[in-house]
Amino acid sequence: MKRTGSAVWNGDLKDGKGTVSTESGALKELHYSFDKRFGDEPGTNPEELIGAAHAGCFSMALSKVLADEGMTPEEIATTAEVTLEAVEDGFAITKVHLRTRARIPGADEAAFRRAAEAAKTGCPVSKLLTAEITLDAGLEH
Repeated sequence: MKRTGSAVWNGDLKDGKGTVSTESGALKELHYSFDKRFGDEPGTNPEELIGAAHAGCFSMALSKVLADEGMTPEEIATTAEVTLEAVEDGFAITKVHLRTRARIPGADEAAFRRAAEAAKTGCPVSKLLTAEITLDAGLEH
């Protein structure tokens, strides 16, 4: 299964502007810019989108691990705080902090914590953060 996201950027880094879109149309030409990413201008940025994807993926993975252990959650609420920092060769996402709270009637605390750890390492977005990245680059004339 493959899913597609796309972006268009116009201009230089500081003054340019871009849009991001998803194949499904859930995001369609959503604007982003340097000031939205590094400044105070409200709006989205790649790290925020990665955080939302990671939180959603983790919550789904956790629901599966819990089901495998015989627990059925009423609700799983997760946030993913993505840290972007200056590093030696530019910028890098250096950390993602997941915070999840689940409502599971009759759940055992230790079993829930084991399930959460398994979901943290097993969720596809967690795996992505150490994935091989391939590239097909070309110029259009």
